[in-house]
Amino acid sequence: MLYKLIYLFHAEYSFLNVFRYITFRTINATLTALVISLFLGYWLIPRLRELQIGQYIREDGPPNHRNKVGTPTMGGSFILLSIVISSLLWVEPGNIYVWLVLVVTILFGAIGFLDDYLKIVRKSSKGLRVWTKFSLQTGIALCFGLALYYYTDFDSRLSVPFFKNFSPDLGLGYIILIVLVIVGTSNAVNLTDGLDGLAIGPIIIAFLSYLVFAYLAGHIKISQYLQIPYVSGAGELSVVCGAVVGAGMGFLWYNAYPAQVFMGDAGSLSLGAALGTIAVVSKQEIALIIVGGLFVVEASSVILQVAFFKITGGKRIFKMAPLHHHFELKGWPEPKVTIRFWIIAIMLALLSASTLKLR
Repeated sequence: MLYKLIYLFHAEYSFLNVFRYITFRTINATLTALVISLFLGYWLIPRLRELQIGQYIREDGPPNHRNKVGTPTMGGSFILLSIVISSLLWVEPGNIYVWLVLVVTILFGAIGFLDDYLKIVRKSSKGLRVWTKFSLQTGIALCFGLALYYYTDFDSRLSVPFFKNFSPDLGLGYIILIVLVIVGTSNAVNLTDGLDGLAIGPIIIAFLSYLVFAYLAGHIKISQYLQIPYVSGAGELSVVCGAVVGAGMGFLWYNAYPAQVFMGDAGSLSLGAALGTIAVVSKQEIALIIVGGLFVVEASSVILQVAFFKITGGKRIFKMAPLHHHFELKGWPEPKVTIRFWIIAIMLALLSASTLKLR
């Protein structure tokens, strides 16, 4: 909205024309979200501590996590607030994709907030029932898919990295894919959020990748040159991605080891959902498997562990799942696990960028 207000005076002050460029507004959205996030964290963390809104640590978790008991949680609330405020200040307000992404992000944040609240009230790891949580997530993702399919110029052909002439038309089946992408990404990010700074680092890296993907998808000449689907208006999502990157960096200031605050489900579920929705709109859903490969591996480690445990009657593949706990129990210090996982996330992001030319 601020962008529109300032741009009203571009005829009198020609230098204000710079505000119409997505790149300029993306940079400012990033900086704005960073400042808001730093300020909110500085103000909110002591309040959370006073209210005793602290993290519950499972008894069967890694022994070195017991000293984290009582660390303020629900920090995702100020990440989410920073993203929304910054996005609304710098995006084109008439862009339907922006509103769809923000609504999905806020609603998933609300689910996470309720889950966190119930855990705090009950003083246990049990928040919302799994079935209730998945039903709510599926319902929101389904509504998004239907809105995208019927109320936008959405192309139901699937873009497959590395293959320029293979674009199967999924028709209404695309809606099922949308639900799987959003719900799957949201919960995969949630499972990754287990160490100080572990989830927010790859989140920042992933959104930097989709900042580029969204910009390219919304630029008709560049998208044609790269032979990727052109999505009119998708470039505006670069501003939202920038806001997530800025808010994430502000949160990381307080979440770096040793963490002063945890994001909780309010942050992880909403950020995962935002990543999934932007991947869908930019037509880079398959590339998300590469960009978010770390999240995929973390979620897969839980699925494999549970399945193997049930099939074998109590045997395990890993010392503990998700995978980051396995390395902790092998003796890796927490910061080492975090930094090495960040390095893997950067490698995967670079690999995903290569798919833009390998077609």
